[in-house]
Parts: sequence; C-alpha cells; structure tokens
Amino acid sequence: MSAPANKPGYLREFEYGLEDFERLRSLSFAYSGIRVPDDKFDMFYSRLAKRLRALGLTRFRDYCAMVEDQAGPEFTEFINAITTNLTAFFRENHHFDYLRAQVVPHWLRRNAASRRARVWSAGCSTGEEPYSIAMTLLEADTRLGGWDLKILATDLDTRVLATAAAGVYDADSVGRLEQERLRRWFLKGGGQHEGRVKVKDAVRDLVHFQQLNLIGPWDLQGPFDLIFCRNVLIYFDQPTKARLIGRYFDLLVPGGYLFIGHSESLHTFAHRFENLGQTMYRKPEAAP
Repeated sequence: MSAPANKPGYLREFEYGLEDFERLRSLSFAYSGIRVPDDKFDMFYSRLAKRLRALGLTRFRDYCAMVEDQAGPEFTEFINAITTNLTAFFRENHHFDYLRAQVVPHWLRRNAASRRARVWSAGCSTGEEPYSIAMTLLEADTRLGGWDLKILATDLDTRVLATAAAGVYDADSVGRLEQERLRRWFLKGGGQHEGRVKVKDAVRDLVHFQQLNLIGPWDLQGPFDLIFCRNVLIYFDQPTKARLIGRYFDLLVPGGYLFIGHSESLHTFAHRFENLGQTMYRKPEAAP
C-alpha cells in the first residue's frame, strides 16, 4: 500500500503516516474483528483528527500510544469515531414485509401458548432498524396485543446507542414514510425542536439498547425467534463470519429466522440454515 503522508504538496494538520494507520487498524481488528481496507487511510485521518485536536496532540504516533492499552476512556472514543453507521427507517423494506406477512403468522401458530417473541437487532446503529421492527410488529396483527414482545438492539458504538435510546431524529430521516405511519408512531417537534421528530413511547417501550462487541462474549437472554444482522458481516473476515453465523444459529429457536444485508450471503459457508431468498434464512424446526 502507498498513501500520501505529510510530504511536500500534501499538507496535513497532524503528522500521520502508514505506520500510524497500520497500528490503528490492527488495534481496531484485535478489538472488533472488523477488517479495515487500505482505502480507509484518509478516512481514519479525517475521523480521528478531531480527537487529536481535542486532546492537544500533534502526532498520530502519540494518539496510537494513548489508545493501545485499551484501558482509558479514549479507546471508546476511538472505536466510536471509526465505526461506520449507515441506516434508515425500513431500509431493505422486503424484510419488514416478510416479517409482517410470514413471520408474525408463524409466531401466532407456533408461540400461541407462550404468547412470547424475542428479536435481536445486531448492529442497530442509531436505532432506525429496531424501531422499524417494533412498528411492524405493532401494525402486523391485533392478535399480538398482550403478547410479551421484546427487541434487543446492540451495537459496538456507545455514541450511536445514546442517539438510538433517545429516539429523536431529523424530520428528513422520516420523509419517505407514509403519513399514517408518521402520525401513528412519531411526535413532531415544535419551537426549539422544530425539524425534529421523536419516536412514541409505544414503540420505544419494545426496544432495549445494549452495548455489545460481536466478537466478544455475549451476555444475552436468548433464545431468539428472529435475528436481524444486516450489513454487518461484510466488515469481518471469513473465519469471523463463519463463527458469527454458527453463534446466531445456536441462539435461534428451532424455526427461528436470520435476516442479513442485501450485499451479504451465506452461500460460501457451511451452515445449517434454510435459504428463504432475498437474504432471509431459517433454522430448521428439527435442527440437529
């Protein structure tokens, strides 16, 4: 790899080179399992420069030394800064259509005695995905009324989790939603909150947010009936993906569902899921 690093004609505010980038992306991988490609050299600089500015540092070398022990509060700031968080309400809408049309009727038959369902949104970012799941469940069937429904939403980034828990968004983020859905599930801000919306308590009450590193221990109260892990696997290497897929399988109830992102697939892995199409998978009812 070659990249411009503080040479004539390419000036930077802070001293930054390939050695710094390698140290930082190695640290990121060791903690999160996320592979950082060569083309993120400049992205690392732009996202972390504000941290050096806040800390009064002039060289990335010094910042690397600060975060390498993983013990201080700056390490959390480092992970938050480099985490990618792209999401939207009802993104990849076919998953929510399938949840409404197929998964909920399956639960009504299978879970009729317990009247209970558990969903996990793994890599929930700023909360649009788990809130979309909650809205779908609340809209899906009146027979779910009185059920014990809970959605666990986890992410590595503590900053986006704080945003998600607050449930407050720019009005532009809900601009494509139907007016009926907007009226039913969002409060419109006024005065100093003009241009903002807040998710109503009926939706927020279904969701619990928790910080979780997917490659670390999972202190979770499973099993789950449905796991959303969309556009997350793409950041990991093949061995890590395979381990995650196996762990998801084990944490699902027989007949449980796994939804992954539109650019992802399980076809290169030895796995035991049934392929439902459109990046949706199901654990067999009589799972080995």
